[in-house]
Amino acid sequence: MRERFWERFSLEELTPQEWEALCDGCGQCCLLKLHDDETQELAVLNVACKLLDISSCQCSDYANRFDSVPDCTQLTPALVKEFTWLPGTCGYRRVAEGRKLAGWHPLLSNDAERVHRKGVSVRHFAVSQNDVPERKLEEHIIAVLPM
Repeated sequence: MRERFWERFSLEELTPQEWEALCDGCGQCCLLKLHDDETQELAVLNVACKLLDISSCQCSDYANRFDSVPDCTQLTPALVKEFTWLPGTCGYRRVAEGRKLAGWHPLLSNDAERVHRKGVSVRHFAVSQNDVPERKLEEHIIAVLPM
């Protein structure tokens, strides 16, 4: 990867490897969301996609995730600004907004566990989609965001 690529190139100019490295490993994008068409609000749940390994905050089948989870949304440079639900801590969002990466980001800290120790990841509060019946999803809303 190119040195400090996130500061020197736009998201569109990143190589696939650099793009993937921008992920801070928090797992927040893998939390389920419910969109209310009437209110145009998005409810974020503490329920993680069935493929998220909650202890590592990594997808357990990243290469084949779209086969297993057809509604998995692929984050692209074009979609970063549209996904207003991305947390302000998100490396993709920060770079897209012209902000610096957080000091705990693995690209700066060389420590993938730091995101968890800082309490940014879902490791300490998420539950797996496999453990929550669909009829009980609304009981797991942790935030409601305007869209």
